[in-house]
Amino acid sequence: MTTTGREPTKAPTSVPRLNSKELMQHSREVEIDHEGRIYRLRVTQLNKLILTA
Repeated sequence: MTTTGREPTKAPTSVPRLNSKELMQHSREVEIDHEGRIYRLRVTQLNKLILTA
């Protein structure tokens, strides 16, 4: 077997990882309250995430 020299990168274990489907709760948009400021996290038509204040 030959190798390409590239190994998949893994996220640091000290950083929590959230599943976007669980976070979005089957919705296209959620509001996030961060220290009293409301942010909106949206899923675009191209299935990308956008966070706006």
